Amino acid sequence: MAAAATSCRSPLAWLFALAAALFFASWYLLLDSAAGPAAAARAYHGLGLGSGGGGRLPAGPGTKCDPARALLRVFMYDMPPEFHFGLLDWKPPGFGGGVWPDVRHAAGVPEYPGGLNLQHSIEYWLTLDLLASEQGAPTPCAAVRVPRAADADVLLVPFFASLSFNRHSRVVPPARGSEDRALQRRLLEYLASRPEWRRAGGRDHVVLAHHPNGMLDARYRLWPCVFVLCDFGRYPPSVANLDKDVIAPYRHVVANFANDTAGYGDRPTLLYFQGAIYRKDGGSIRQELYYLLKDEKDVHFSFGSVAGNGIEQATQGMRASKFCLNIAGDTPSSNRLFDSIVSHCVPVIISDEIELPFEDILDYSKFSVIVRGADAVKKGFLMNLIRGISREEWTLMWNRLKEVEKHFEYQYPSQPDDAVQMIWKTIARKVPSIRLKINRLRRFSRFETNKTDESSPHSSSWLQNQAS
Repeated sequence: MAAAATSCRSPLAWLFALAAALFFASWYLLLDSAAGPAAAARAYHGLGLGSGGGGRLPAGPGTKCDPARALLRVFMYDMPPEFHFGLLDWKPPGFGGGVWPDVRHAAGVPEYPGGLNLQHSIEYWLTLDLLASEQGAPTPCAAVRVPRAADADVLLVPFFASLSFNRHSRVVPPARGSEDRALQRRLLEYLASRPEWRRAGGRDHVVLAHHPNGMLDARYRLWPCVFVLCDFGRYPPSVANLDKDVIAPYRHVVANFANDTAGYGDRPTLLYFQGAIYRKDGGSIRQELYYLLKDEKDVHFSFGSVAGNGIEQATQGMRASKFCLNIAGDTPSSNRLFDSIVSHCVPVIISDEIELPFEDILDYSKFSVIVRGADAVKKGFLMNLIRGISREEWTLMWNRLKEVEKHFEYQYPSQPDDAVQMIWKTIARKVPSIRLKINRLRRFSRFETNKTDESSPHSSSWLQNQAS
């Protein structure tokens, strides 16, 4: 026993013990940081946020973001939870507690449902980031929540439109979607009662409606707002257009390809597509391409879905392919593009009406191939084009994909230049145009004879008339 004690006190033994302790501590911290808050961790790794553990955010209040140093100052309405986190079955603490969760700790971050729900979850990530800026949780502080609308560049309407549609559209008829429509009506009534809306007719308001069917009823009455959308496929140009609105990426559903060394020679499939083949509207081109390509050598073109192990199959297929087809479906865009980006499979985009996120900053031709639909269906055109891309050209695009993938990542806490921060920066670039429209609107305001009494919350307004 004495000899053992003496051994433990030797410098070598102490050094070994210290090294072992540091190893296990660093391993624990790595797992903890990879997990992140409960919602974000399972979004990344499990895509099913209802199970598993979770990590922690730094405890206690941190440093809040300084509005004077922020790129974008955002006023966010304190709307009832039924419009946002209440859709995740979150309830304010206590009796009539605060409207918002405490996002400084993982336990305070409401969980978001996984699977395909995640692809249109942008309202969740953006709202969390604004709350973080106010509460002192970690965030890059590109956008900051401010308490007064008069101090804001834009005003955010925190309605989780995509989640509302996903949750209520599965209700059995005849009540199908009725609660979603009722929420949209209550939203219009809420905004109509607000002086912040009436001062500029909603032109400085930001509405998050990423799901193509989200905000289906209210969108035509909120046309002056800045919409954040996945594409314009189901919007008329008078309601949504590139001049005033923002295109945001989908949240990818396949896992990131970390430490990817699978270069040109390690990807045996030349061209990959797996998904629904027979689509309506502009998606009919999928079926034409299927008959053109199904017998081509080194091409995988087959039906697939997320059911069963569909996501796992897509993950493996994209990682083993040099090029991944991204073809228009029922709408011009899909999350397949962003799945291929994080798989480092060079996207081949065939969708004439598509608008691409952050294209004023990113040159997609450096990491993807974009083909007109009329050319793609010409016999031999597409395969000749792809086979004509050299190993060196492909490798340049592959490396560029690994550089830009961070811009398409949703996470909490948000990180510099990830999808959340890129969206805020895109909205910030719209602010001068928003101010111009509002100032032009006010040119003859002193001569108006029938002004709205903005001091009264029940005054009539254009939106209120629309909502009735």
